Amino acid sequence: MNLSQHNQFSSKASQLLSWGHWFTFANIGLVLLISLSYLFADSAPTTTMGYVYMLVTWLSHTSFITFIAFVLTIFPLSLIFPYPRHIRGMAAILATLGASLLTLDAYVYFNLGYHLSSSALPEIVSLLWHRLTSSPALTTLLAGGIVMLILAFQLLASNYTWHHLARLKQYKFGRYATSVLVTCFALSHSIHIWADANLKFDITKQDNVLPLSYPTTAKSLLAKNDLLDIESYKQAHNVKLTNQNINYALAAPLTRCESNTQTNVAILVFNDNDLLESFAQQHGKLFQTEQFLQPVNNQDTLFSLVYGLPAYYKPALFKAHIMPAWSSKQRVLHMTGFNEFDYINEVAQKTPAVQIISIENADLSNLALIEGTHIYAFSLAKQSSDIVTTSRLYSSDKKITRIEGLIQPSDIIATSVGKYLNCPQIAAQSMLGVNLYDKKDDTGVTYSQGVLIAYKKDRITLIDSDGNYKNVSAAQGFSIEQGLDIPFLVSSIKKLKAFTD
Repeated sequence: MNLSQHNQFSSKASQLLSWGHWFTFANIGLVLLISLSYLFADSAPTTTMGYVYMLVTWLSHTSFITFIAFVLTIFPLSLIFPYPRHIRGMAAILATLGASLLTLDAYVYFNLGYHLSSSALPEIVSLLWHRLTSSPALTTLLAGGIVMLILAFQLLASNYTWHHLARLKQYKFGRYATSVLVTCFALSHSIHIWADANLKFDITKQDNVLPLSYPTTAKSLLAKNDLLDIESYKQAHNVKLTNQNINYALAAPLTRCESNTQTNVAILVFNDNDLLESFAQQHGKLFQTEQFLQPVNNQDTLFSLVYGLPAYYKPALFKAHIMPAWSSKQRVLHMTGFNEFDYINEVAQKTPAVQIISIENADLSNLALIEGTHIYAFSLAKQSSDIVTTSRLYSSDKKITRIEGLIQPSDIIATSVGKYLNCPQIAAQSMLGVNLYDKKDDTGVTYSQGVLIAYKKDRITLIDSDGNYKNVSAAQGFSIEQGLDIPFLVSSIKKLKAFTD
């Protein structure tokens, strides 16, 4: 009697395990279909080996995580609780949850560039909330429809594989498919080992495309976004990213600002900090902040101040003498004391609304400003081994100096155009600088000397083109022992490249 029960138990368990393998094969097909969206979320590989790696990794990795999910859930349940009807129902529900979670992860990755994680929770919630509030009925219908379709597929696959188990066992498909997937799994890891050893970034930049894959490193993150100078990396850190060709493209035709405002803005750039302090004492109506973040490279600072963009765009604009997009129609900008920007003054009005003036000597008596002019004043950073530094910024606008967080040179021009000249659309269309009157969070991104610079509150993250990185305190300058915030850096890189086509 006991032996008969044991045989019956073993038979059911064996049958369920056999069914589970075919049910898993069906889900591998579904997961492969869903995971196609990951492959289209990023730029395609540029080499044949890159495409081969993408294909074999897509086949093997998605199949592997699907099989592991079966081993960790359905397999033990089949041994402990071998009742076919209940197991098949539970398996359909578990598989629906897993496939739905994968679909959500694919949606997040397609939109944000990173996978579901606790560190990215605020950004993910913001994305989903924006989607829900923008079209609640359609979003609910689509999300509910996708879940119901997945559940219908799972129930159909579960019932079909169970009722046709005897016929399926006669097919050799499972054996061949398993061999192909195992071969692809071994091949993908072999290719990756070879690529990592030989600096084949077209392959290693795919590290974090699929979920639960290789962890993203600074190198793979930069390579995926075309910010890694491979030749320089091979030549022992001889990085010259600023020599790359960058295509500058506005997102839409620039609107013309029809504002009749008579507001004037004077941005005073001092070469000496003592002279700046002397001017501030003489003027008497300036407010100060210590949170002005500027590159140590003075030309990068001036470029950012004029164009409202990081120096990432300098090769495409400054060296080609292309006018700032925000000023090219209005001709409201004039620069004094900057020989390298003479091409801007050739088309400026006689009485421009925005003046950027270089102050190089102690005699300030000739500095005549119209009454009511909005004033910004700062001194250029002294050359050092650092990439960026925080310094003092003076402004006649008290609200600006009360802004929480760091202020960049690009923010000054964005505020001048967006607020004082009342042209917020032009500022938004042509700059990455933030109108400080509309600042919503304490984050930002810039670029100087081949280094990506992203900040969040007091933490500044610097990543050079070799993938070396460090976190420093904006206020104190000391190093912060903290890992890379990958979701934030992905967001920063996307923002940096907002005007590239």
